Amino acid sequence: MANDEPRSRYLEVPGARLYHEVRGSGPLLVLTGVPMGTGGFAQIAPLLADAFTVVTHDPRGTFRSTVEDPSRETSVEVLADDLRRLLSSLGAGPAHVFGNSGGAVTGLALVARHPGLVRAFVAHEPPLPALLPDGERLRAAIGEVCDAYESEGRAAALKRYAAVTGIERFSQPPRARQAASHPEAFTPPTDTRAILDRFFRHLLRPVASYRPDLAALRASATRVVVAGGSTSRGQLAHRASVALAAGLGADVVDFPGGHTGFQEEPREFAQVLTRSLTAPV
Repeated sequence: MANDEPRSRYLEVPGARLYHEVRGSGPLLVLTGVPMGTGGFAQIAPLLADAFTVVTHDPRGTFRSTVEDPSRETSVEVLADDLRRLLSSLGAGPAHVFGNSGGAVTGLALVARHPGLVRAFVAHEPPLPALLPDGERLRAAIGEVCDAYESEGRAAALKRYAAVTGIERFSQPPRARQAASHPEAFTPPTDTRAILDRFFRHLLRPVASYRPDLAALRASATRVVVAGGSTSRGQLAHRASVALAAGLGADVVDFPGGHTGFQEEPREFAQVLTRSLTAPV
């Protein structure tokens, strides 16, 4: 395993300043999540750094990435443009990209608009109600989650969110925390509260309302791999992965663990991810 410390950097983008970390060497691989930031990938990034130059980042307005107007909702298109600017700043040619959850939604928008920047993209459990037959009901329920946050607070919003999505954890489970090699491998309680506030107020609605451009994705030169967790079948994001794969004429690749399997089973997850990114076309 590469044991070099990550290099911390900032990138100025319109309306924000993006914090990101770079480690390892080899082909460029960007790991992206929404609302999760750099710390969420602390388990898996070092495992991948033997084979890749691994880049992780905090989305605008979260953790160490600041935003000029924190009161504004952040669209998927803005998040995708941030990712485009980050990739362009790294200057290493077409990159491999792994996106989890809202990061997978962001990656789909990026690939549809700028396919030349991405060599292979793994979309791991993007929450896309628009692709599901009960999508209208799900979007309404997610709207109720955000309303509950405003009127009843975080605890009520989290309870409703878990009921709609089946996802109950926003930070690593105990096993991942205990195995962590340094303190940023899990999200401290104060940061968890801050990210939940950002998520429920400014990120969840636009991510859950996004409809991917399936025609553009099918026509893209980027190889798109749709991934689902082996223990998350039936949850909203896994169902969306199945629907996305069907829309692209592909199969869902089974990845270890659940919605954040890279925290639950990082070594096994890294092996499957590496195979998925480097498989011959």
